[in-house]
Amino acid sequence: MEALVSLPVLLPLLAAGLKLAIGARLRRLQSLISIGTLGGVLVVSVLLLIEADTNGPLVTDLGGWPAPVGICLVADRLSTLMLVVSSAVTLCVMIYAVTSAYADQELTAPMGIFHPAFLVMVAGVTDAFLTGDLFNLFVAFEMLLSGSYVLLTFGGTQSRIRAGATYTVMALASSMLFLVALAVTYAATGTLAIAQLAERFPTLPMHVRLLIELTLLLVFAIKAAMFPLSAWLPDSYPTAPTPATAVFAGLLTKVGVYSVIRLEALLFPGGPVSTLLMWVALATMLTGVFGAVAQTDIKRMLSFTLVSHIGYMVFGVALSTVQGLTGAIFYVVHHITVQTSLFLVTGLIERRTGTTSVDRLGGLMTAAPLIAVLFFVPAMNLSGIPPMSGFLGKLVLVQAGVADGTPLALTLVAGGLVTSLLTLYAMVKTWGKAFWREPPAEHPGLVMESEEATGEAPIVTTAAMPVLLLGSSAALVALALSFTVLAGPLSSLAERAAGELMAREPYISAVLGRTISGGGS
Repeated sequence: MEALVSLPVLLPLLAAGLKLAIGARLRRLQSLISIGTLGGVLVVSVLLLIEADTNGPLVTDLGGWPAPVGICLVADRLSTLMLVVSSAVTLCVMIYAVTSAYADQELTAPMGIFHPAFLVMVAGVTDAFLTGDLFNLFVAFEMLLSGSYVLLTFGGTQSRIRAGATYTVMALASSMLFLVALAVTYAATGTLAIAQLAERFPTLPMHVRLLIELTLLLVFAIKAAMFPLSAWLPDSYPTAPTPATAVFAGLLTKVGVYSVIRLEALLFPGGPVSTLLMWVALATMLTGVFGAVAQTDIKRMLSFTLVSHIGYMVFGVALSTVQGLTGAIFYVVHHITVQTSLFLVTGLIERRTGTTSVDRLGGLMTAAPLIAVLFFVPAMNLSGIPPMSGFLGKLVLVQAGVADGTPLALTLVAGGLVTSLLTLYAMVKTWGKAFWREPPAEHPGLVMESEEATGEAPIVTTAAMPVLLLGSSAALVALALSFTVLAGPLSSLAERAAGELMAREPYISAVLGRTISGGGS
């Protein structure tokens, strides 16, 4: 079974190379390769999750060099759970992208570049989840970023190039800072293997540990769009093509959150930075949701809610308890699916009407009732309406905060409740204007801005909606709803993953073949 651990990384890379060799020819074969590869990654991820949950972490040493000499891939409960969810999401998004391209007859679009870039990005995401080495984590970030640069600027419009420049500057700055953090870490400990770092960090002077922790945390905070390093996201994501925006919103920021979980639970458990993280979580919640309330464009509103709900996950990590970490893991899984489905459905709205501005929308409940339902369900889920998974995840986090009992934790509980109410307000306002009210005097699908005014070609809208386009969006909505039905098993799995992380020994002994030494706990 250990031989399967590398497949979620290798399969997308091999498929990307094959598709680059094919080039722009054989478009249907390109689509089949992409969908088949992502389907295979999903199957392998499910098998790894079952094995890791049953028998403990699985380890593969790349090149036959065991850790800490070589780089290893580690499949424990947390990483395999993230793999399963991310694989399901990327599969649905790829089906959406392929269907959209064929429906719009984009015969001249550079889909020969889109597919390899998407697969390279997927390989980077899976590598980040599985890696047992900080330098390989840096490589994983660079892989997913190299693919995301292409996807963000796909089509080469003025707005996408401008947003891509902002995104690229932020990504390069975080990458440079990551290299500095790696240099300091190696100089202080003599290793970059995560399991060995967990043994050696407790022996370092406190000021050295704090410097390394804060530097790494700053890197991951940029990638996770945590306050005050989140201003780049609402200006970057909404301009990308719908499939790219959806997978960016659902996955890329969660890779940053996942890295924060690994950092705080495995390398710096219960450190002094927890208080700082609580304040960051509170600020991220409130600034994001206040921005969401003020928006009149659905994509920008969803981008701000994305920032806001990162705060819930950081809150769970900052509590440094099994219950808090359980809530954070549950909420990450929930948010990946819900946020991705909302952006996909928003793409359906844009395709149907030619706009995502709520001031120009109206009457969609009558004109497109299926799209209205597909938007309403995940919107209420994100808002935390009982008994959906959004409510259940927030309930676990609230209980963990109350159990902590400190004034700051209780303040965060109150902030989380306010954020949830304001998210509901933003969603209801959007629903009321776009779906429920009477349509504007002129149909928004016909009142398109000119190419000269927007820098983009007008969108040609049709009443007919491809079945697979609706089906892929509906599949993600259903997946998010399934977390409500399967809340018991999922929360139990999240609790086991959190307990394994907080114990630390299962991870370290699986990688190094020995228990913790050097003062770790």
